[in-house]
Amino acid sequence: MTTIALRDIDLFVDVVGRGYPLVLMHGGPGTDHWSLLPFRQLSDRFTLIFYDHRCNGRSVGAPVTSMTWPNLTADVDALRERLGFDKWAVLGHSFGGNVALEYALRYPNSLSHLILLDTGGDSWWAQHNAPELLAQRGFSRAKAELARRWFNGQTAPWEFFPTLMRLSGAYNPHTSLGQAARMTIAQRHSKSRPEAEIFGFGQLLKGWTVMDRLHEISVPTLVMAGQDDFIFPPEHQRQLAAGIPDARLEIVERAGHNPHDERTADVMTAVADFLSTDAGVRSALAPPVTTSATKAPDNGAVGPLPAD
Repeated sequence: MTTIALRDIDLFVDVVGRGYPLVLMHGGPGTDHWSLLPFRQLSDRFTLIFYDHRCNGRSVGAPVTSMTWPNLTADVDALRERLGFDKWAVLGHSFGGNVALEYALRYPNSLSHLILLDTGGDSWWAQHNAPELLAQRGFSRAKAELARRWFNGQTAPWEFFPTLMRLSGAYNPHTSLGQAARMTIAQRHSKSRPEAEIFGFGQLLKGWTVMDRLHEISVPTLVMAGQDDFIFPPEHQRQLAAGIPDARLEIVERAGHNPHDERTADVMTAVADFLSTDAGVRSALAPPVTTSATKAPDNGAVGPLPAD
């Protein structure tokens, strides 16, 4: 793990593994890359690039108001250039999927594949539909109202953790004790930024949509989500997949918003199989990223990279 100075920020980055490059965009806003911990299982097949979005996690150096689509996408493309990749595969979960969609539309020549995991192309689903869907599923009106406030950036900073705890049953309806323990470990390592959640939902995502531009995406795309996701339910996943030319749709049974936690093996297999259908990916023998000042460790992890 290291911090790389890019543009106007210090971006927190963790690069592990060897093989074809896959950048992973975490959800939130307000969380960090530790929410994608299960994907480290793919490090024996791919070079995995984890990072924290600007103003999220341990990425610092700019005010939260700089968290705009042009900046979020320019940051990740600057990272691609710094690491020396001509193209890479992109996986975005939840809010990270929103960033991934914007990235695919703004930098179409920078990615080879797009994987959208429990995400959406329109903020209406989170900000308006999700609270109503919770009520329809039998959750209390108080929890539905809490979800409405949360997804519209109307909670106070001190409510960040209590809100996540109260909504955990909705986010992860099929979590086992072992999975819960693993998620707890990840949460202990993570760094939350409530101000990013408030600004992200209250300003950045207000009225946001790319549904009318999905047809512009030309790279192979996998749309995948949990059957019981209350934020971006299967009906929206079908819309999303239908809008992207030749997109593949996979609904994960007995999983909610975080199928990579609840059905880890199924998700890892789906991602690996999707990427491996490409002959270019199968034959990729890309070594771990190195710089003139750093030699990659023997275990395939990438050592610290110099800042600008």
